[in-house]
Formats: sequence, C-alpha cells, structure tokens
Amino acid sequence: MILVIRLIPHLHTPMYFFISNLSFLDTCYSCVIAPKMLVNFLVENPTISISGCATQLYFYVALGTTECFLLAVMAYDRYAAIYNPLLYSTKMSKRLCLQLVVLSYIGGFLHSSIYIITTFQLPFCKSNEISHFFCDILPLLKLSCVSTKTIEILLYTFTGSISMSCLIIILVSYLCILSTILKISSGEGRKKAFSTCASHVTAVTLFYGTISFMYLRPSSSYSEEQDKVVAVIYTFITPMLNPLIYSVRNKEVKAAFSKILQKSFL
Repeated sequence: MILVIRLIPHLHTPMYFFISNLSFLDTCYSCVIAPKMLVNFLVENPTISISGCATQLYFYVALGTTECFLLAVMAYDRYAAIYNPLLYSTKMSKRLCLQLVVLSYIGGFLHSSIYIITTFQLPFCKSNEISHFFCDILPLLKLSCVSTKTIEILLYTFTGSISMSCLIIILVSYLCILSTILKISSGEGRKKAFSTCASHVTAVTLFYGTISFMYLRPSSSYSEEQDKVVAVIYTFITPMLNPLIYSVRNKEVKAAFSKILQKSFL
C-alpha cells in the first residue's frame, strides 16, 4: 500500500498520506511482536531479557496509541473532504497533515513512556514466566509481588481517556459527515460520499472492537487462552486486514495496482 501511494502521483492527497502512515504503523506494529515470537516458537525454552521485554512493550503501546490518534485524525480528514470539497486541499495542507501525524506519534510515545516508567518500577519477585505470546501489560503486572490495583487504575484511566477522546472525535466527525451527506440531493453523490468513509469505519470498528474486548471486560471474565487468541487478532490479523480494507473497495487504489502491475510486466 505504501509503495503504491508513493509511486502514483494522483494518490498524493491528504487521505492517502494518512492511509500510508497507517500502513506503516501496522507494519511496525507486527514487526515489534512477530520476529521474537517466531523465534520463541522454534526454541525449546523461549526467553526474553528485561530490557527486551521493556523495549517490546514500549513500542507495542506507542504504536497502538499512535494508531488510535491517527484514526481520529483520519475521521476529521474525511469530514473536511465531504463537508467542503472545494476548500479541502487548502484546509488540509501538507504542513497541517504532517503536523497531525507528528503529534500522533508524539502522543503515542509519551503515553508509552508513562506505561514503561510506571510498570518497570514495580518489584517482580513471583514467577519469571510470562503467560503470553509477548510482553503485554496484563500478564506482566501479574508477576509483581506487590498489589498493582492502584497502578492498574491509573494506567486504565489514562489509556481510557485517550481512547474515549479519540472515539468522541471519530463519532462527532461521522455525525457531521452523516448530516452533510443527507443534504446531498443526488443519490450518486451520497453513494460516493458513503463509500469514501466505509473503509475507515471498518478499520475503526476492528481496532476498537479488539481493544475493548481485551482491556474493557470485567476482571471476572478474563481468560488467558481467550486473551492469547484476541492478541493474535489485533497484533497480526488486524494489521494485515487494514491494507485490504483500504484497497478492495477503493477504485483509485485498484487502478493504481493495475497500473503498477502493467508497468512491471511490460
């Protein structure tokens, strides 16, 4: 997806700039987890150092939070495109788009820094075995020999505030989009407007659906086996699905793919 957007000039628009950044995030997200996990599957006694675990958790949380911010930015971008298409390119300038992406990364990595500092100040004196595929926050907290209730509340409050703020921006953007679409007189115009939002809505649903199931369930319903299955979904399957979501129903991307393939075989 990133290569297609870079190679085709007419895809150099704010929407595709954000999509290429989302694809980059998804690639990095999987790369943080996959290599070490595959190595662990091949060895008899898989291990990871404390620094390796901290690094993995740091980038895992940072990239996930950045994606949360970026999805909110993309919702606003869709609103700007549909509400006033004539002023869209002026309003969503290259400078503003770059600033929004940079701020998303800064927010994501700051949030992750708080996670790491808070978590790795705890004393770990229980089992040194993490009951998970990778260093996730919940299995890690279970290894602490002190009560983690206060820290869990702080982390969940902070994470929940970020997630809810981004979700509110997304919902408000789509309420405004829906209001604008309903004012469009032609059926073809409405269909085109809806189709530009369908991919993003699907990506948002996948993202929030998996993290809600993973982190917002009552503690009484936690199951290590369920958590492992869901972890595979949001660390591997969702990142792989996002490029498909944004390309399968997108005529411009499909045309760009065809153009690149034709050039490759000529």
